[in-house]
Amino acid sequence: MEKQITKKRAAILATDGFEQSEFEKPLETLLKEGIAVDVISIKKGTIKGWREKNWGDEFNVDKSIENAMSADYDILILPGGVINSDTLRVNADAVNFVSDFFEQGKTIAAICHAPWILIETGKLKGKRLTSYKTLKTDLINAGALWSDKEVVVDNGLITSRSVKDLTAFCEKIIEEIKHEIHS
Repeated sequence: MEKQITKKRAAILATDGFEQSEFEKPLETLLKEGIAVDVISIKKGTIKGWREKNWGDEFNVDKSIENAMSADYDILILPGGVINSDTLRVNADAVNFVSDFFEQGKTIAAICHAPWILIETGKLKGKRLTSYKTLKTDLINAGALWSDKEVVVDNGLITSRSVKDLTAFCEKIIEEIKHEIHS
């Protein structure tokens, strides 16, 4: 049964160095569907994207991680980007925020290098997922069941490999929200 998604709230967790397209396309998709979105970061003010081989645009942060509560959101979006993902995975507040989504059984969508953050939660044992190919060994060592597919969904955990999979990634996010498949 399709749920009304205009009352849903999404959090996008990112910091400087996120892959800009992996931030913008999910953001645009969520907003187009009428879903409220907060950009959450480990810093206040603005965060800067990474576009191909250069710095990209700046985006406003709605809430700092210290003021964000996972209970306020229905879904968490984690864009990739090496700098972004590597920075977030060593930030205890960010890892705890992500871990709370797992514990509350809420949807998490992570693309490209973002599954690095998921590893830090210690909650990947037996989970099916995908990622950018260079994370394969890290994820397997964390107990995940890795596969090379454009999108993998496991009980509310949505993962994709890279920018080239963004369309399928965003479609699965909306499908999961509308149908609450994992519930």
